[in-house]
Amino acid sequence: MAKIIMYPGEAKKDAVDWKEVQGQHITAVRRNILVLGSGGREHALAWKLAQSEGAHVFIAPGNAGTAQVGVNVNIKLSDFEAIKEFCLKQEINLVVVGPEQPLVDGIVDFFKGDAGLKAVKIIGPDKRGAELEGSKAFAKDFMAKYGVPTAKCFKVNKDNLNEGFKFLESVKAPYVLKADGLAAGKGVLILNDLQEAKDELGKMLDGKFGAASATVVIEEFLKGIEVSVFVLTDGEHYVLLPEAKDYKRIGDGDQGLNTGGMGAVSPVPFCTPEFLNRVEERIVKPTLKGLKAEGIDYKGFIFLGLMNDGGNPYVIEYNVRMGDPETEAVMTRIEGDFADLLMACANGRLDEVHYAKSAKTAVTVMMVSGGYPEAYKKGMKMSGLENLKDVVAFHAGTAFDAENNVVTAGGRVIAVTAHGDSIEEARSIAYREVEKIHFEGVNYRHDIGLDLMRMQ
Repeated sequence: MAKIIMYPGEAKKDAVDWKEVQGQHITAVRRNILVLGSGGREHALAWKLAQSEGAHVFIAPGNAGTAQVGVNVNIKLSDFEAIKEFCLKQEINLVVVGPEQPLVDGIVDFFKGDAGLKAVKIIGPDKRGAELEGSKAFAKDFMAKYGVPTAKCFKVNKDNLNEGFKFLESVKAPYVLKADGLAAGKGVLILNDLQEAKDELGKMLDGKFGAASATVVIEEFLKGIEVSVFVLTDGEHYVLLPEAKDYKRIGDGDQGLNTGGMGAVSPVPFCTPEFLNRVEERIVKPTLKGLKAEGIDYKGFIFLGLMNDGGNPYVIEYNVRMGDPETEAVMTRIEGDFADLLMACANGRLDEVHYAKSAKTAVTVMMVSGGYPEAYKKGMKMSGLENLKDVVAFHAGTAFDAENNVVTAGGRVIAVTAHGDSIEEARSIAYREVEKIHFEGVNYRHDIGLDLMRMQ
């Protein structure tokens, strides 16, 4: 019987031995759940959902870690017809979309437009709502229209490049360049030299990030401390999930290249009730009001990438799904039946479900492949996972080899999450266990949470 590590305050429950039911037609006692994606975020979502009463969890396509809490299904995220066929065959009640691409591609619209899928609930915005993440320009226009505080910006394409240069000259360094479209988390450049910023702007417009940077948003740099605030909304009601701080740079002390995220901490000391109240009044409520005014069907997560500038929140970016690796910390702090919460969201009844979060602190350390975020090897055999204790290891980029060994299959490989009564205690446990995991070229930051400890 596979085990799920539980934290204090959560009801204990063993996972179903999914290997006994793979390939069979399964009817859930209460609901069958399909999580779409294959990263650490999806492992964390599946891990939490597997603890819900009567839940049978499938993950498409999943990874070596998700196989421990559910059934992996070999379906491409872009193959909506195959996803539909699976949902109907396995009588799926709830679909949770992990990554942004299927949302931007319109999977929610596909489900809602198909008569056979009417009974299947799906968590995520429709295609228009997904433009909040799919297009930086759309998001900026939306914020301006509905009074959401954000940085001053200018949209540039090849037709107005000289005007873009003039805008760069009008603002102070550092210079922020953002690809308008999706660029796998790599489409943002922050540069200190004006000429370098102009040169990079030209390269972006010439296809440095493919079609994603055919339009570039130049932003005024905001000073402060970043934080990720997560909202779950049914379009009318909302709840704030636990916030987290992400660490983007590859090296200690926030040095080196940007990555998809090297670790996370939740809660965040400076996210006081007063600060979060400002987030709700100035950002969450105007955002939801704007979505409703635009006729956007939004039942899902809103990730608010915020800058805390002297106690005042400004939106750096919207995402239309949970963050990664923040989810690997946030999910461990959500108490109660997560499937109930998501079903209430999908049914427009979010206000009727009790939601609570743990007072514990979660610290997540991401272990990555050597060379990441640039070129790296795959297929490196991993060891030490069986020796872990007091943590949850969320697989981000793993697979099984021919001998059923767990091997690396991505740049970000595994996220180790620990709980404690303080950041110091949680990070001590996390780093103790990180040292037990080995694979060729392993790399990780050693300073996750140190900056926040000084605030406690």
